[in-house]
Amino acid sequence: VSDLRASALPGPLDVSRSMFDLRSPPQRFIKRYDSVSSVPSSSSSRKDSQGSNRSLDTITLSGDERDFGRLNVKLCYVSSVEQIWITVLHCKDLSWPSSCGENPRICVKGILTLPKPVHFKSSAKEGCNDIEFMETFVFAIKLQSLQAVRLVFKIQTQTPRKKTIGECSLALRELSSQESNHWLDISPPSK
Repeated sequence: VSDLRASALPGPLDVSRSMFDLRSPPQRFIKRYDSVSSVPSSSSSRKDSQGSNRSLDTITLSGDERDFGRLNVKLCYVSSVEQIWITVLHCKDLSWPSSCGENPRICVKGILTLPKPVHFKSSAKEGCNDIEFMETFVFAIKLQSLQAVRLVFKIQTQTPRKKTIGECSLALRELSSQESNHWLDISPPSK
């Protein structure tokens, strides 16, 4: 760990005094560790669960490991009027099955999992890498009722046919009047 205070910097040529000297070859200080065993592993191959080496380039991701994208939402609870404000901002890096076509129309369906569920849906937008929704939904519900439920989001295609292509959820235990920003990882839809 380096001292980054101004007095510790030797002069104008050294902009950063960090653990990694950015002027040296990048592999000099970097060691990679397998997340399970903390044993150094090479960058070209790792052992799979059966113990055989496979090149990282040849590993194909199964449906559960593939990146389905992320959903950005903001939440706020206005206690004076007992309202929850849910803003669906955007979807990033969204992927969908090829059966849905090149650029399907995509919307976000939200569900508050109360005993009598509350449903809402964004407008449909053309599918792309970064879909901007910027839509706010407001519901008058008591805070005590909300703190025991989840907010579920289903990412759906509207064209060529209606289909859920991913989902994510968020517990509402810590709602407050301070607006909170959340990035939720989208998972494959549950069966």
